[in-house]
Amino acid sequence: MAHERLNIAFHGQNASQFRAGFESFIGNGHRIVQLSDALQGQGEREQFEQADVIVGIRLNAHMPKPSKLRLYHAPAAGVDAIDPSVLPAASSLCNCFGHEDAIAEYVMAALLMRHVPLARADADLRAQRWTYWAGSAGALRTELGAQTLGVIGLGHIGRTLAQRAKAFGMRVHACNRSAITDPAVDRLWPLDQLHEFMAAADALVVTLPLTEGTRGLIDAQALSAMRAQAVLINVGRGPVIDEQALFDALKQRRIGGAVIDTWYQYPDPARAQCAPSRLDFASLDNLVMTPHMSGWTEGTVHRRQQTLADNIMRLAQGQPLINVLRPAQG
Repeated sequence: MAHERLNIAFHGQNASQFRAGFESFIGNGHRIVQLSDALQGQGEREQFEQADVIVGIRLNAHMPKPSKLRLYHAPAAGVDAIDPSVLPAASSLCNCFGHEDAIAEYVMAALLMRHVPLARADADLRAQRWTYWAGSAGALRTELGAQTLGVIGLGHIGRTLAQRAKAFGMRVHACNRSAITDPAVDRLWPLDQLHEFMAAADALVVTLPLTEGTRGLIDAQALSAMRAQAVLINVGRGPVIDEQALFDALKQRRIGGAVIDTWYQYPDPARAQCAPSRLDFASLDNLVMTPHMSGWTEGTVHRRQQTLADNIMRLAQGQPLINVLRPAQG
C-alpha cells in the first residue's frame, strides 16, 4: 500500500531512547530528526514546528507551536506533561504501553525480597553467621503465596501483575473505577470502597496514571486503613499518593513499609540530579527507593518502538490509529 512521506521528530532526551534503530521498524521512507529538550539547536525550532509526527513526553503553551502536526505520540503510557489543548485540531494524541511485563517483574521482585532475604542471608553467611539455617530459632520465613495482593487500578499493568501474583499462589484483590472482569482477580472492589479494600490486603500496589481524579487519591485516611504490617508499592505516578501522608505513615511506622519507584521531583534539563522529594525519604529505613526504573527494560523499548512504528505507518496509509487518547478534531 502506498504511503506518504512524513516528517518525524523525536523530541527530548526521553524520546531519544527510542530513536536508535527506528528505521528497522519503519523503513527509510520518512524524514527523521532528533531534537533537544530545549529546542535551541540550529534549525530545531523550525523542525519542531514543521513536524507531521512528534514523539515526546512534554508539550505546553510555552513551547513552539507544531502547526502542521497530525500525531503527537508519547513513547510511554503517561501523558500528564502533555497539554492536549495545545495540539492542533488535526492532530491525534496517542501513547504506548509494553511496560507491563517489566513492571510486574519489578513488583514481584520487591515482594519476594520481603519474604526471601537472599541478600542478608548471603552477607551473614560470609561473616559466618548462619542466620536463616533451617531449624534455627527465629529463622522461619513467611511465604509470598500466603499473602493477599491489592492492586489499585486494573489496566495493562494491574492485569499483568494479577496474573503473575496468581502464579505464586497469592489471593488477588483489585480496586478499580469500572467493573472489569479478570479471571486472575479473586475480588473486585469499587473505588468508593477504597479504604475497606486497603484494609483487606497484605501488599498494595498503585498502578494508576496521574489525573485530576487520581491526584492524592491515596491520602492519610487511606493509608491509615492499611494493615500495620502491610507494604505499599507505587509504580504508577508519585502524586497519586499524598507526599506528606506517605512520609508520615512511614516515619511513624503506621504501615509495614513501602517500595517507591515513582516520585514527586525529577531531574530536568536544568537540574541533572536532585532528591526525589522535598521530604527526607532517604532517612527512612522501612522504605526501598528506586529511580523510576520498574518498566525500563530492553523489551519495553522494543515493544514501544514497534507501537510507534505501527501508528506512524497507519497515519501514512490513512488507517485508524491505536492507543488514541484524543482523536484528531478535524
